[in-house]
Amino acid sequence: MRTALITGGRSGIGAAVGERLAADGIRVLTLDLADGADLRADVTDAAAVRNAAADAGPVDILVNSAGIVGPNGPLWEIPLDGWERTFAVNVHGTFNTCQAFVPGMIANGWGRIVNIASMAGKDGNPNMSPYSASKAAVIALTKSLGKELATTGVLANAIAPAVIETPMNADTGADALAHITSLIPMRRVGQPAEVAELIAWLCSDRVTFSTGAVYDISGGRATY
Repeated sequence: MRTALITGGRSGIGAAVGERLAADGIRVLTLDLADGADLRADVTDAAAVRNAAADAGPVDILVNSAGIVGPNGPLWEIPLDGWERTFAVNVHGTFNTCQAFVPGMIANGWGRIVNIASMAGKDGNPNMSPYSASKAAVIALTKSLGKELATTGVLANAIAPAVIETPMNADTGADALAHITSLIPMRRVGQPAEVAELIAWLCSDRVTFSTGAVYDISGGRATY
């Protein structure tokens, strides 16, 4: 039985992915600060993540779903601590978990990593510069990692969702949320289960010749 570790796995996309992977017979571990997580750790704390990796044991699948929107507003009004916190969770958190779990996957000769980026990382959402910039960093990190792992049996890909109905997006400013929702040609937001289906495929043996790629799930919003 394969084991998947999902950061931010107690809600939103992470929880939906856990349910979907469990349906495929995969053992699922959640790493979160929320109550009920299998492993309690802050992804921004590299030492805590390494300790969690030791507790988890061998992991075949890593899904980096932990993330925050960060502060909304024009770039020149963004507080420095808000900018830094957004990068700490979205970028440093992804870096920390990959550093902790990738060596074991390489040793086993098989692994799947899916990092959750965003359409914001491609398009740059107005009044969301910290979030947009951090998700662009996740995309670039994944492209580099995919190339580094290309001959190891470990595949690393990213997904770029548009607006998904999650608790995280409930914290997005109303004006910003209305704007980015209006850009979706399907004229609706996505559902976590729809995203989970794409991630389940990327975590499977059915994907063998794709790494360092970015898969849009945007209701038609994607422009490149």
